[in-house]
Amino acid sequence: MTPFIAEIVGTFLLILLGCGVNANVSLKGTYGSSSGWIVITTGWAFAVYTGVVVAGPYSGAHMNPAVTIGLALAGEFSLFDVPNYILAQFIGAMLGAFVVWLIHKPHFDTTEDGDTKRAVFCNAPAINNLFSNILTEVVGTFVLVFAVLYFTDAVSTKDNTIIGLGSLGALPVAIIIWGIGLSLGGTTGYAINPARDLGPRIVHALLPIKDKGSNGWGYSWIPVVGPIFGAAVAAWLAMTLA
Repeated sequence: MTPFIAEIVGTFLLILLGCGVNANVSLKGTYGSSSGWIVITTGWAFAVYTGVVVAGPYSGAHMNPAVTIGLALAGEFSLFDVPNYILAQFIGAMLGAFVVWLIHKPHFDTTEDGDTKRAVFCNAPAINNLFSNILTEVVGTFVLVFAVLYFTDAVSTKDNTIIGLGSLGALPVAIIIWGIGLSLGGTTGYAINPARDLGPRIVHALLPIKDKGSNGWGYSWIPVVGPIFGAAVAAWLAMTLA
């Protein structure tokens, strides 16, 4: 499997299971309906675990443009490869979101609230506060990328050495994601990943979802800019402390 394909597949699995748990908890009539925040954060942790297991040996399992950019800024990843990785991540995220809709379509049809339907795909703030919302995404992504940069056992491939979430091992990175969700995620839904939020948001906009309401474009830049800035801060601090 090439790194490009691995990033598509890994991100697809991440969003399939991550947005899948959102759907199971949020939509009307599922067995997991209203099961709560612990289920969501645990589901996302397992989603990351699954993506890392599959993509890690081939691409490092970035599955996140902020991770890719942060590693490149820290000199741990080739700037030349950044566009290909980000493109693959968005393709995988959009495919994953589409399949989640396909599986849950009857539940989308019976759920009345448009904001609840959108929440399956992408994030929105619990309280709309520009500074707080951006800061949450910055700090959450900082924790993720800073942790990645402090794991030194990179994933070896035949041709070169690749660093990413796969460098941590699937279980440690799942625990980190779980911790970020439990401790920092309640204010914005902790996107900490531009592809995770913007890719499914685009799919939400394109799909013929019954009574879907707003796409939330006014908020959509925060889960993009915040994570990238947080990754840049993590890269700077890691290099400063080295």
